[in-house]
Amino acid sequence: MVDAKGRNMKCLTFLLMLPESVKSRSSKSPKTASPSGSSKLPPVCYEIITLKGKKKKKMAADLFPAKKSPSDGGDGSVTGTTVTGSTSSSSDSSDSSSSSSSSSSGGSGSTVQQYHQQNLNNNNTIQNCNWQGLYSTIRERNSVMFNNELMADVHFLVGQPGGTERLPGHRYVLAVGSSVFHAMFYGELAENKGEIRIPDVEPAAFLAMLKYIYCDEIDLSADTVLATLYAAKKYIVPHLARACVNFLETSLSAKNACVLLSQSCLFEEPELTQRCWEVIDAQAELALRSEGFCDIDAQTLESILQRETLNTKELVVFEAALSWAEAECQRKEITLSIDNKRKVLGEAVYLIRIPTMALDDFANGAAQSGVLTLHETNDIFLWYTAANKPELQFASEPRKGLSPQRCHRFQSCAYRSNQWRYRGRCDSIQFAVDKRVFIAGFGLYGSSCGSAEYSARIELKRQGVLLGQNHTKYFSDGSSNTFPVWFEYPVQIEPDTFYTASVVLDGSELSYFGQEGVTEVQCGRVTYQFQCSSDSTNGTGVQGGQIPELIFYA
Repeated sequence: MVDAKGRNMKCLTFLLMLPESVKSRSSKSPKTASPSGSSKLPPVCYEIITLKGKKKKKMAADLFPAKKSPSDGGDGSVTGTTVTGSTSSSSDSSDSSSSSSSSSSGGSGSTVQQYHQQNLNNNNTIQNCNWQGLYSTIRERNSVMFNNELMADVHFLVGQPGGTERLPGHRYVLAVGSSVFHAMFYGELAENKGEIRIPDVEPAAFLAMLKYIYCDEIDLSADTVLATLYAAKKYIVPHLARACVNFLETSLSAKNACVLLSQSCLFEEPELTQRCWEVIDAQAELALRSEGFCDIDAQTLESILQRETLNTKELVVFEAALSWAEAECQRKEITLSIDNKRKVLGEAVYLIRIPTMALDDFANGAAQSGVLTLHETNDIFLWYTAANKPELQFASEPRKGLSPQRCHRFQSCAYRSNQWRYRGRCDSIQFAVDKRVFIAGFGLYGSSCGSAEYSARIELKRQGVLLGQNHTKYFSDGSSNTFPVWFEYPVQIEPDTFYTASVVLDGSELSYFGQEGVTEVQCGRVTYQFQCSSDSTNGTGVQGGQIPELIFYA
């Protein structure tokens, strides 16, 4: 080639394609670690991810079930999330980063397959001789290197023997993203190994961490979030760890609160620990009867059994402890017997406040369980009935539980003029909160014409989905006071979403009713907002009507 002044110029063409030798080595590389490289693995991460039991391995997705999107008629929650960095991707980068949110339905294996498919997409992209020119930012160009053999100068053998994945990496990119990788590759004790074994991290979680380091994208799903948090903690990637904790807090419910409590203590995440305790306290019966409760370790069991603010009957605590003991016998592979249940409970049994049970609950439950010795059973019966009570090893003071709070939305109430009437029609109101709370019931007005009994059907819905209900009766003494009507279990309410509270009353037609309603009420640290509901067919709205109080725990 000749320029304008007649000088010859050389033209260099870079054909950025993987050499066949590299391809063949990659295809022939072992999928699992060699027997000589396998060793006794530390159980911590394996327990985190699989919650190992004798009969069945539970993935984290069992604790965070998939939820339908609002368009599907669900509650609007998601099981996976992708957060992209501040630099937006151009339309040309869709091949390398568009498929960023993994589905939890296929397990962690499908997540790994998704990342490998992205690797194929990247390889197709770089076959262009000037692929760098397709991307306007360094983040986009780095994202092409994610899980890519091109220029890879290190490989990781990730996972336990039998499920090992060989993953490519680039030392410079990894060192920029993690201080642990920097020390590993460029520190004083750096070793120039071509392959690095990482047996205590799941491949899907390791890939999720690499995707954050290379692409500035956070890709989480119910299957991988706990394992990704472990990886982020191990390699000191704090922003990814924080995103994992946020995901867990969003997914928190009575079903998984006990397991997450155990993991949050292991990961030293005090905020997540506090959120778990809030759920366990308020929805203690649901949490203690959940399948996940049986998967916790002995230390977490003791911390729950000695919890002062558990909001449930002591019989529920006792039955939950027996269920845990049965699961523990199976984990230890010992005979499932009454003696072994007592053995695995150990001193934790004395944290159950058996003397605070109702006498009927004790006589028909704990006394006949066989877990208590004959001497203990006799002493507890004497403690119930005798004036001279014996000394007990069991705590005898009832738990304090939680004190319910009340959000009152009217400034006054009225009767006689424009009297409120009940004819089996629905009174309804919508509300939202700025912090997670647990609605335990409603405070309702009663008859303005003397004492009366009402039949009440109360409901709580979110986007048309029924979350809680109860059909019960309550007695009104004729005063303008409100009277509590409770749900069977407190209902968890998430912030910044409107819920619909409804009641259908049957009884004395003439009732007190609220007036001078407000759209926003501050109750301690929680702010409530109210708006009218289309379900209301009896006149209740923001300004006046029924459902004057929401009873809640926070």
